[in-house]
Amino acid sequence: MAVNKVYPDAAAALSGVMRDDMLVMSGGFGLCGIPSVLIEAIRDTGVKGLTVVSNNAGIDDAGLGLLLQTRQIKKMISSYVGENKTFAEQFLAGELEIEFNPQGTLAERVRAGGAGIPAFFTKTGVGTQIAEGKEVREFDGAKYVMERGLFADLAIIHAWKADTEGNLVYRKTARNFNPMMATAAHMVVVQVEHLVPVGEIDPDHIHTPGIFVNRIVHVPGLEKRIEQRTVTKRAAA
Repeated sequence: MAVNKVYPDAAAALSGVMRDDMLVMSGGFGLCGIPSVLIEAIRDTGVKGLTVVSNNAGIDDAGLGLLLQTRQIKKMISSYVGENKTFAEQFLAGELEIEFNPQGTLAERVRAGGAGIPAFFTKTGVGTQIAEGKEVREFDGAKYVMERGLFADLAIIHAWKADTEGNLVYRKTARNFNPMMATAAHMVVVQVEHLVPVGEIDPDHIHTPGIFVNRIVHVPGLEKRIEQRTVTKRAAA
């Protein structure tokens, strides 16, 4: 029997999924490719005590910054504080736990979790605070630190296009953490800009197969914020 994965809105797509103290993966990088509509829907559920895996936490009034403002996040597993003043203030005040990761290590922890690999060894971070409390082992005369794979209760993902079976296509830089996170959670909920019938996406163009996707919400006409706008100065007349 065919399963309908398409939900009418973000609140419906998260219905029955959210609970306190979940481990949530959130795709995107800065404000690029973030599941903004799903983040707002999580905020509206009022759940608390979330541990969130994301490269960063957006900015103060957008992305995961919204969940920091409402103090729904107790811990961030990320690689960058960035431009988010609330993120920095809560961390420095001891109100938010942060597990910092080198960016490549964070990406590999997610990929490993999705591949069923519980841990791996990397040179990155050996001899620094990153390695404190972790197993360090020598291979071929070099030291490596052990990092654990990550697997979440929920992954929220942004994709450019999907069919109704959940086959996903990402666009340009938005293809950052989203594909890996879509493989590394018990429940994967995706917001998509363009929703098409099955068969309209060339199989060779699919980045995430629909087998990984549980729920889809269509978000056409999505506003895309720019974190830092940079323009070239005009030459003098």
